[in-house]
Amino acid sequence: MIAETLAGIALFKSAVDGIKGAIGTANDVSEIASYIDKLFEGEKQVQERRNKKASAAGLADQFGVETVASEIIDAKLAKEKMYEISQLVDLRFGPGTWRSIVDERARRIQEAKEMAAAARKKKMQEAKEFEENMKQVVLVSTVVVLSVVFFVFLFSIML
Repeated sequence: MIAETLAGIALFKSAVDGIKGAIGTANDVSEIASYIDKLFEGEKQVQERRNKKASAAGLADQFGVETVASEIIDAKLAKEKMYEISQLVDLRFGPGTWRSIVDERARRIQEAKEMAAAARKKKMQEAKEFEENMKQVVLVSTVVVLSVVFFVFLFSIML
């Protein structure tokens, strides 16, 4: 648990340091894109850690002052650093650049979620259709077998 938090914080801090170091010489946003990816991933890990439900073994630790304080402070520091980076990016590449990055990222995440949901829905529909087809095959097979049995029975009675 603690290692996960440290990994998120370390990733976040290294991304912030990387952006700060490269922002002055970057000619376009793509030159700092990998740092921005790490920044968002680090923030995601920090937020996931904060929102994560404790396991049964770590239940007592979840309510400890150190854990609670650490999670809240880390989240606030991450938010503060995100704001700082947004200001740096906007100063370097023009007002609204950071907002455009955040909005585009959110749009792509939403599209990916929608595509995944559509794929799940399609898979469920295909499974339902397969089930219906199998029911029809079983029904037709049963009717054919019963018909053959009936005709065999009739022929055996007549002979």
